[in-house]
Amino acid sequence: MAWIELGRLGAPYGIKGWLHVESYTDPPDGLLKYREWALRLASGERVTRRVAAGRGHGGGLVAQLEGVASREGAARLTGAIVEVERAALPPAGERQYYRADLMGFAVRNLEGVTLGTVSHFVDAPAGAVMVTKEPGGREHWVLASPKHLRTVDLAARMVVVDWPAEPE
Repeated sequence: MAWIELGRLGAPYGIKGWLHVESYTDPPDGLLKYREWALRLASGERVTRRVAAGRGHGGGLVAQLEGVASREGAARLTGAIVEVERAALPPAGERQYYRADLMGFAVRNLEGVTLGTVSHFVDAPAGAVMVTKEPGGREHWVLASPKHLRTVDLAARMVVVDWPAEPE
């Protein structure tokens, strides 16, 4: 079964078992549409919890999960990764891709220089950044925007980017 990371649980919110939630969905409150979350705990154990309630709060979300009724219970879940089954996600739209589907893809720039393979993504203030790694360990941090991500070939597992091989 394939799992996709959609968020992370933060610190407790209040005393009744609510938690701050960092959402990786766009829009962020899209995470609340999934009524059941698989939580990957720091130990590697995966537990499933239904979302009892959730809402926007400040720049993020807060949620209460069934079976979590105290601040202490919420604190035990802090740092857990929120995952859903890949099959539960809607199909991506045109020129839209799930980050998890691009992991391990080869990345080449417009000049034909290989920048490595997709290692992971980082959410930065200026937007998402795709991090590629070359076999020797060198990294390239490429803004993951339509301006820089030119083509994605799912069959060939290749991403072509408008990004220099060397910093300017």
